[in-house]
Amino acid sequence: MASNTSIPAPPPPSSMSVSAQVGIAILTLALVLGLPGNLFVVWSVFCRVKKRSVTCLLVLNLAVADFTVLLGAPLFLRYLAGGRGWEFGSAACKLVHYLSSVNMYVSIYLICLMSMDRWLAVTKPFLSQRMRTKQSLLGLLLVVWVLAFVLSLPMPFYRSNLSKTFPNNLTLSFCIPYHWNSVAHRVFQYLFETIMGCVVPFTLINTCYSSVICRLQSAMFQRRAQSSRLILLIIGAFALFWLPYHVVNIIEVAGLLQGSPTVIAAALRGRPNVTAFAYFSSAVNPILYVFAGLGFMGKLFDGTNSESRSNSTFSRSGRSASTVDEGSMLQALSTKLGKSFKGKDRSSSVAGKEDHEFEEKILNSVMQKE
Repeated sequence: MASNTSIPAPPPPSSMSVSAQVGIAILTLALVLGLPGNLFVVWSVFCRVKKRSVTCLLVLNLAVADFTVLLGAPLFLRYLAGGRGWEFGSAACKLVHYLSSVNMYVSIYLICLMSMDRWLAVTKPFLSQRMRTKQSLLGLLLVVWVLAFVLSLPMPFYRSNLSKTFPNNLTLSFCIPYHWNSVAHRVFQYLFETIMGCVVPFTLINTCYSSVICRLQSAMFQRRAQSSRLILLIIGAFALFWLPYHVVNIIEVAGLLQGSPTVIAAALRGRPNVTAFAYFSSAVNPILYVFAGLGFMGKLFDGTNSESRSNSTFSRSGRSASTVDEGSMLQALSTKLGKSFKGKDRSSSVAGKEDHEFEEKILNSVMQKE
């Protein structure tokens, strides 16, 4: 059986395609930035933070996923630069692409969890305090990892290590997509990836952050401008690295459904570069989602370790005196609400104003920790 994807001819030893050169440059940069960056995040969480918050554990899982997938980059670099095809066998061919797919889903849905956590903390701070527990977070993380491994199952089925003998009796193997000459299989794989890896999470992220922006503006939060820029940065980064890959998926699906060889060829030419570009997202996540976005590592650099002492930690003791105690505020609010029903000398407008002030204090406290 022949593959529905043409096997490329090996380049002469003295030449290399522009596409291969671009892919090598992107993967090399991803290795140089991503491996030490993600390793530093993992080290910081395990060695510098004793009481890990919700944000801390989400960042840790994101860094582990990114670090794991970057370990396969040297194999792709050898594949592109060696000019000798895929030299690592069929099992490695399927495994590295499967892990890459797992990383895509884990990263995207972890970002969704970050979005939902931020949305809950900003729009429903009281509910957020009750739901931000170790048990609920570990359960959600388990769901994300299991979901990612399940959603990635089509990848090894649609990837194969095929051999081709060239006129000079040179036989090379190529790790390429393989769909048994079936248009339906190709359409299913690329549509499935785009819907579950882009449309669903991207819609969720936009919905959460749109609500957050509206809430911060209405709350007159003093850092709302910085938070709004951060939110746009996170959404923009997601689109920058992943949308080109999914756009190529849609182009190829459109070409297959229309029976247009020109459109299909254009998608095939663009796929290697957009794949490498999406791969690069694993290298910038430590910078984008930690240093610039969450302020978590910045606190470690200052040596304050304030993340481990904040009220968002899973420990019920060791709370910082400089941080607003949300539990005390909730208890005080409960008492005030109870008194407001019994006392006849306090108007409902005054009670409502006090409730709003307590909610704003919790909102400000939560946002300062984010």
